[in-house]
Amino acid sequence: MTALLITIDTEISALFQEGGMALDTNIGSSIWGQAQGRAYGIGWQMDELERHGLKGVFFVDPMPALVHGIDFLKPIVAAIAGRGHEVQLHIHSEWLRWAPSSPIGGRQGRNIGDFHLDDQMALLRLGQGLLEEAGARPITAFRAGNFGADDDTLRALAGLGIAWDSSVNPAYHRYGCRISGARDQVGPSHRFGVSEVPVSGIVDRPGGFRPAQICAMSVREMRMGLRHAARERHPAFVVVTHSFEMLSRDRQRPNHVVMRRFTALCRQASEMADVRVCGFRDLPPTLAIDPIPLPTRVPPSRMRTAGRMAQQLWASWRYERRLIPA
Repeated sequence: MTALLITIDTEISALFQEGGMALDTNIGSSIWGQAQGRAYGIGWQMDELERHGLKGVFFVDPMPALVHGIDFLKPIVAAIAGRGHEVQLHIHSEWLRWAPSSPIGGRQGRNIGDFHLDDQMALLRLGQGLLEEAGARPITAFRAGNFGADDDTLRALAGLGIAWDSSVNPAYHRYGCRISGARDQVGPSHRFGVSEVPVSGIVDRPGGFRPAQICAMSVREMRMGLRHAARERHPAFVVVTHSFEMLSRDRQRPNHVVMRRFTALCRQASEMADVRVCGFRDLPPTLAIDPIPLPTRVPPSRMRTAGRMAQQLWASWRYERRLIPA
């Protein structure tokens, strides 16, 4: 069976921090997805997952604790773990900019891969400790913020005993993802002592790659990608979304197109007999080690891509434009 991992990068916004937004407002918008008197963030996502009998993996960024203290993390971790979902480690190193006391001597960088090995290990150890102190089970998986990891990140993870990484996203191979072979990696691999499980996707045009991200793929594209992975017996299919992704980009209203995509994925996953939705703790240790046939991706289709682009244009007009009060 193909293991389907529905992963949610769960983070408060460093951009909002830069703009001076209050912490509670940032959490309400970025984590709980509060808009128009309702919540469309991780609570809504867990509701949808559970309605279909599924479990999610929440990559939680603890780095704002350097600025705001650990207490903000505890209710987030409790909400996720208390409902039986998985908490794993996510790091946005941009938060070092505002830290009054630096764990790495004042050095800064946008991505964890911008740092030397020793600094990366220090940041990972710090993040691991913060999440576990906030109530998470022992951390077994990691994803870099902005997918901005490199080979030293994998070496550092191995040194800390964190067995899984999901920082490879071929769409980011030019934008910070410097793990070797990131552009071409389709299935799991084992390198530098860590099992790498990349973000999945399809070929949307010759030479192109469309990641399996809720806001980036149409329902049809996601369904085809998942069915292809199951039919070709891929060991894993990894979907990514964010805690705030069900909202418009300005966080002022729900984006019902993206919400329908999330629900459609949950429904599809619950109906497929050859797909097993799970977390990293459920994966067999040999997933990335056992020899498998070279996996392939869904080939390009102009009609399919054009359909998604038309839908995106409509959704942008409907949910992303600023509405002017009458």
